[in-house]
Amino acid sequence: MGVVNLVDINLNYQSYNSDTLKDLERFSASSIVDKNLISLVTEILEDVKNHGNRALIERTLLYDKASLKESDLMVSGIEFESANASLEARQRKAIEEAIENVSIFHRQNLPEDWKSKNLHGATVGENYYPIRRVGIYIPGGNVPLVSTVVMTVTLAKVAGVEEIVVATPPNEDGSIASELLAALQLLGVQEVYKIGGAQAIGALAHGTETITPVDKIYGPGNAYVNEAKRQVFGVTGIDLLPGPSEVMVIADKTSNPSFVAAALLAQAEHGSGKEKIYLIFTEESMFKSIASEINNQVGHLGHKEAVLKILKIGFFAAYAHDLKEVVDLANFIAPEHLELQVENQVISYLQKNITTAGALLLGHFSATALGDFVAGPSHVLPTGRSSRFSSGLRIEDFFRRTSIICYDPKSVAKAKESAVLFSEMERLDAHGKSISLRLKVDEEGE
Repeated sequence: MGVVNLVDINLNYQSYNSDTLKDLERFSASSIVDKNLISLVTEILEDVKNHGNRALIERTLLYDKASLKESDLMVSGIEFESANASLEARQRKAIEEAIENVSIFHRQNLPEDWKSKNLHGATVGENYYPIRRVGIYIPGGNVPLVSTVVMTVTLAKVAGVEEIVVATPPNEDGSIASELLAALQLLGVQEVYKIGGAQAIGALAHGTETITPVDKIYGPGNAYVNEAKRQVFGVTGIDLLPGPSEVMVIADKTSNPSFVAAALLAQAEHGSGKEKIYLIFTEESMFKSIASEINNQVGHLGHKEAVLKILKIGFFAAYAHDLKEVVDLANFIAPEHLELQVENQVISYLQKNITTAGALLLGHFSATALGDFVAGPSHVLPTGRSSRFSSGLRIEDFFRRTSIICYDPKSVAKAKESAVLFSEMERLDAHGKSISLRLKVDEEGE
């Protein structure tokens, strides 16, 4: 165990040992949803389902301190025009650049219909269809997440989704951040509702007098939003359950301590108070330099208090004796973002052997923030160790697929023996007869 005393906080680390993974498991489990939150979300969803707009208006006043009338729930054309007019040229250029990069990246993964022949000579394949109506949740809170608009809505547009609905919580005066609205207008979205939290998810899933239900819900959110998405799954589809932001930085003797510190602090400033930041290093003497840089940089941040809170309760550092230990730690945590700030020859080894990260940032200059804002891949990524079994938002998530099967008499004849045997094994005689009958009718018709 090592400790570095800073001005506002003490940072410590441990050397990898037999208890490290157990410690990590306890540390990463601190964001488990409590029963009271689950009950409250259930109550909110039932309220919206039963009382529609009235519930939305009451809950928006209670949680967002915004007093809305029914006619205020949907963003008006005037509000869009005002937001667009207030957008600076350089802001517009930055948003358009990000949209283009995201579009280019996700066009590479557009699914295509396909067909082939099976062993019987029948035609089989898949057809892909854009989901007709989707709801996208854009979080509110401390900052207007313009980048989340780009990283979600752009995919829906590239996929060819017919109806895109956005829900985002209002400010206390009932407004939505002008930059966020302008980004939505650049993407051609016109149906935007001033609702947030679990009540927004309920409205998207069940509908209200104003809002038509959607077929699938997307987007990150706080614990209430994620629990609401979990509860409405089945009534509507959901993408994934991304929680508070995470980053793991792997550092070695070639790392720049200021780069490492900046990467950790960047993910600590989101403001939920539940972010997780991990530092794995292979040169023990580096920890003091990195900690010193954290101390130097944190005092100049606009969200200093939020960052200090995460450094106290959401920071985990470990000294790994070799690359195998590095791989074990990274694969166990399955971080949302994984920065490999290591020498070039090590990157290829780690990239091959670390298989659970949501996003890999390769090399000293690939800051997570580039992926957050402009690189191309969606920044909606799994968190809370769920990258072990799930992946970030992709263009395919905005499609559904239908299996295609086409038999003719010749291919049915080839399939009959095996298919009928299955019906006999499963004691489903009507299944077998439905196949045999087709051959009998075909033979009689000849």
